[in-house]
Amino acid sequence: MKTKHLVTFSAIVLFVFATFIHYGCKPKEKEIADEVAVTEIAGYSVVPDIQDRLAQFAPIEIAFDKSLLNEEQMQVLEKLVLAAKAIDKIFWKQASHVGLEVLQDFKNVDHPAAKDFLRYLTINFGPFDRLDENKPFIGTDPKPAGAGFYPPDMTKEYFEGYVTGNPDMKSKLEDTYTIVRKQNDGLIAVPYNEAYKEDLEVVAKYLREAAEISTEEPFKAYLNQKADDLLANEWYKSDTMWIDLEGNLLEILIGPYEVYEDGLFGLKAAYESFVYINDFEEMAKLKAYLDYLGEMQSLLPVEPKHKNAKIEGLASPLNVVIEVFAAGDTKSGVQTLAFVLPNEEKIREEKGTKKVFLKNIQEAKFITVLLPISKKVLADEDSQHISFYAYFTETLLHEISHVFGSNYITLEDGTETTVRKALADKYSPIEECKATIVGMHNVPFLIEKGLIPKENAQEIYTTYLAGMFRSIRFGVHEAHGMGTLMQLNYHRETGAFIYNPETQKFNVDTDKIKGSITEMAQKILILEGDGNYENAAAFIAKYGEVDDVIQGLLDSLSDIPVDIQPIYKF
Repeated sequence: MKTKHLVTFSAIVLFVFATFIHYGCKPKEKEIADEVAVTEIAGYSVVPDIQDRLAQFAPIEIAFDKSLLNEEQMQVLEKLVLAAKAIDKIFWKQASHVGLEVLQDFKNVDHPAAKDFLRYLTINFGPFDRLDENKPFIGTDPKPAGAGFYPPDMTKEYFEGYVTGNPDMKSKLEDTYTIVRKQNDGLIAVPYNEAYKEDLEVVAKYLREAAEISTEEPFKAYLNQKADDLLANEWYKSDTMWIDLEGNLLEILIGPYEVYEDGLFGLKAAYESFVYINDFEEMAKLKAYLDYLGEMQSLLPVEPKHKNAKIEGLASPLNVVIEVFAAGDTKSGVQTLAFVLPNEEKIREEKGTKKVFLKNIQEAKFITVLLPISKKVLADEDSQHISFYAYFTETLLHEISHVFGSNYITLEDGTETTVRKALADKYSPIEECKATIVGMHNVPFLIEKGLIPKENAQEIYTTYLAGMFRSIRFGVHEAHGMGTLMQLNYHRETGAFIYNPETQKFNVDTDKIKGSITEMAQKILILEGDGNYENAAAFIAKYGEVDDVIQGLLDSLSDIPVDIQPIYKF
C-alpha cells in the first residue's frame, strides 16, 4: 500500500486492528470442517460453507487510548457499555422470533463446528444471512419479512385488510414503537416498553448509575431522561437533549431508531446503541460544512415544493468520534460508518439532527475492504486516485444530505403525510440513494466555497465509483446496497461510468459525471417530493438490476472481505 492512497487525519490513536488468518478460521478447525461434511447440528440442518461465509467479515480489534479519560469518565464508560450490551438482547428478539432459541441450542451442543456457526449467528443476530438476502444458514424456514415485529405468518394483505376493517386500531398498529401480535381472531399492538420491559429496566438501571457517577450536569440530565424515556416509550425530550449535548468527551445514543429491519412495511424501529468518544480536533475542521446547509438546500435542482424540509435555524451538530462500543441493530451484519439521528419527523422539523461520523470504523473499512476492491474494479489510471480523504468526505456529505428535500408532503388526493409513510417499503432504498446522490451533487459547490480542495475532485469521483462495489456487496435487498446499485446503473446509462470489456474494469468520464449526478439527484428528489409509491417502485425496478457485468465484478471480489466484524477490547 502506497502512502498516498491513505490520507490520514492528525489525531489521537483511533484504533488497533488485527486481521485473523483466514478471517477467523484456524488451520486445525478448518481440517475438522474439511474432514466432516457437516449437514446437521443440534437438530438443525446447516449450510456446508460456513467458513466461506465467515471469511466475508474480517475480525478487527476496536480499541482506544484510555489515557484520554480520567478515572470518573472510565467509570461512566463502564456503565454505558453495560447499558449498550443490554440492547443486544432486545434486538435479538426484534430481528426474529427464533434467534435466541437457536443461539442457546448452539451454545449447548457439543460439536466441533458449532463455534463457527455461533460466530456467524452473533454477526447476523439470528440464523438468517444478511449478506445472502436473509436466507437461512441454520434451519430451512425463511425469515419473515416482518422480522420479530409482527406474527411470523403476517402478510401485507392481511395486515392492510385488518387495519381497513378496524380503523380505530390503525394508529397503534402502525406506530413505530409497537410490536404487532395476534390475539384471538384479531391483532393487538404492544408498546415497546411493555414488550421489552425487563430488558429496558436493565438498560435504564445502568444509565442511571452512569448519571450518578458523572459530574457533567447536562450529560447527567440526559442519561436520566433517556432512562425515563426508554421506560415510557417516549423519545422527544431525551433525543432533543442529545442533540444539544456539546463539550462532553463521552456520549451515548441508545434507543429504537432505524426501520430497515422491518421488511414488511418499514414502520417499526429497531433498538441500537453507540458509545463513543468525541474527537474535538476533527470536529473543528469540519464545522464549516454546517454553515452552508441552507444554501445547499436552496440550490437543489428541483422546484421549491420538492425542497421544503426545514433547514435554517435547526441544530445540526457534526461529531467526529471514536467508537468504543456498539450494540443492537447497528452491530448486525455490515457495520455503520456514520449516522444522522433522530429520525422522528417532529424532532427533525423542530430541532434538527446530530450527524455522527465513526472515524475509526471508517478507517478500518477503508484499509481492509475499499483499497483492495479499487484495484480490481477500477482502471489503473483511476485506482491511483482512491483516498481516505475522499471516502470520509463522501460519507460526511451522505449523512448531511439526509436532511435535504422533503419530509412532510401532500399527496394528489390531498392527504398530508410523510415521505417515509408514502413510500413505505420503497422509502429506505430511495432515501439512501438520495443522501448519496445529493451529497455528490453538492461537491462542485463545496469546491467553489473552498471546503473541498479543487485538486481532490478526481479523488472524490473515483472513490465514489469504487465505493459502490463495497456497498452493493451488502446485498441489493438491503437499503444501502440497492440505493447504490441504482446510482451505478444510472451513471452507466448516461455514460458517466464506462466499462471496458477487455480489461473488465470501470473508469469515470470526468466530463459527464457531474451532469449525470445532478440529473439523478433531480429525479430522486422529485420521487420523494411526490410521494408516489408506484413511481418509486418503477424506478427501483428499472435501475436495481444486477447484470452480468456487475455480477462478474462482484464475483471477482470473493477473496476480499465484505465488511469488518468489530472485536471490542474495552
